Parts: sequence; structure tokens; C-alpha cells
Amino acid sequence: MAADTEETLVYLLRKPILVVSDSAAVRDLSTRLPVTRTVVQRFVAGETTASAVAAVRSLHDAGLQVTLDHLGENTVTTAQADATVAAYLEVLAALSAAGLARGAEVSVKLSAIGQALPASSGVDGQQYAAVGARKIADAAYGCGARMNLDMEDHTTVDSTLAILRELREAHPDVAVAVQAMLRRSEADLRALTGPGSRVRLVKGAYDEPAEVAYTDRAEVDLAYVRGMKILMAGQGYPMIGSHDPRMIAIAERLAADHGRTPDSWEHQLLYGIRPEEQRRLAAAGRTVRVYLPYGTDWYGYFTRRLAERPANLLFFLRALATRS
Repeated sequence: MAADTEETLVYLLRKPILVVSDSAAVRDLSTRLPVTRTVVQRFVAGETTASAVAAVRSLHDAGLQVTLDHLGENTVTTAQADATVAAYLEVLAALSAAGLARGAEVSVKLSAIGQALPASSGVDGQQYAAVGARKIADAAYGCGARMNLDMEDHTTVDSTLAILRELREAHPDVAVAVQAMLRRSEADLRALTGPGSRVRLVKGAYDEPAEVAYTDRAEVDLAYVRGMKILMAGQGYPMIGSHDPRMIAIAERLAADHGRTPDSWEHQLLYGIRPEEQRRLAAAGRTVRVYLPYGTDWYGYFTRRLAERPANLLFFLRALATRS
């Protein structure tokens, strides 16, 4: 009962947390607090390429796969976008040199590589992001890794899916994340279940209006289950991005119902969250991929992690109380 109360409380706090996350003043203060940086270390694998590679090696030694996210989003200059592309090329080269590239993935937010460029820049953001994404995809597939497109807020979905189609012309199994909370997602999932298609299903971590997204926790859960059913019944490769024990159990049952072998789908969990469950699933013969973020621009990622799970927020609050 206490756990249910905690989950309900934090779900109610989710929207204000996400709203506050857009405040520049709160962002500046939070990123300067030593306690914030201490807690962030639980969810972010350091700020450098070297720290990311070290984390990949540790996870590999534990029998876990990885997808690397160089943190950052909503870049407003081409210089920032180019720097993000360069960071991905650097980490892929480092993984290759360390013998860790094969089987690894990189997860890319298109707004970090140009999709969100303002009209005043005189550059077509979607086109600019597509060029950068192709460079990353070519480098990833060239060294034995693969690529996944992260999904951001609902205004970016059509642009992201258009770039996905372009990338798949050269690399047919480039993956994409789909957020179950968006009302359009069931239709999107049905279009993404063909042979070779890889889809990462997540609940969604953005502050979306009710006209485009389910906002009730139970509705989001039901939408997530419907999404899993679509993917498991399809011909593609489902990637189930959830830490929810109920969803993990339902995924296992649906996979069995559809005769899926362990190599025909996978669990995905976030770095630093339920690591014991990650290892349990791997020990049981499941493919488990850890979403591994690194870099200096961690604030947006961190606040979404606080907003989406009671345990994350409670962990942060306890750390604050301990250090106050």
C-alpha cells in the first residue's frame, strides 16, 4: 500500500517536475549543486568518451549489451549540432579500438544534431539532422555497431520518422523509439512491424498535452501493453524499454505466446536503474541492453528520470536530506 501511495504521489508530481525542468534558473542552480552532481553519477556514465567506454566494458563483462546516448538536445546552432555528431564518431572509434563496437548501439536525439535549428539560422533543421544522422549511421554500421533514433516530444515525431525512412535506405535495421503515451503510437507501431524493423517501446517521458497523449497512469500502462502486443505479433525486433516489473512479466508472456526465441527481442533498461534486475534477466538467458548516457549536458535527461519513477525521485530527495 505504501508503494502504491508513493507511486501515486510521484505521478502527480511528474508534470510540475517536467515544467520546472524547462526553467533556465532552476537548471543553472541545480547543475551547480554538488549533491545534484553526486546523484547524477548514478544515472550518467561520466562526462567523457573514456568514461563511456569504461562503463561499456563493465556492462559487457556482466553479460549486458549497451546503447550509448551522448547527452544533449535542442541545439540551436550548427556548431553545436556538428559537435554532437563529432562526439558520436569519436565514441564509435573508441569502442572499435577497444574491441567493444560489435553489438553495441548508439541512440541519437535528432534535436541534438540539428532538427531543432531555428528558422533564423537559415538552415533546414530536418535536412541538417538527416545529414548528421547519416554520418553517425555510416560510422556505426562500419564498425559493427548499430543506431537507434530516440523519440522526443510529439512535435518531432513526423520529422523523426521521415529521417528514419531515409536512413533505412542504406541501413534497413536502424531502430526508432516509440512512446506508448502518444495517442498516435499504435498506428505508428503497426507501420513499423515489418521484417528487420527494430522498435524500442517506451512509455514516454515528456510533458504532453491531453489532446495528443494519455495523461492518466493507468491509460499509459494499457497503451504500453497494446504496443507490446503489436510488436510481439509483428515481424520485427521488439525492444521493450521498461523497468516496471508488471511490464517485464507481460513482455515475457507475450514473447512466449508468439513463439519468440530469446534472440528475437530484448529488454532495455536505463543505466543505474534496477541493475540487479538487469543482471537477473541476463542470467536467465534474456538479451538485455542498457541505455547508457554520458556527457556534460545531463540536466534534461536527469529531470525526466526523476519524473518518471518514484524510486528515482525518492533517491534524490533522500540524498538531499542526508546532505542538508
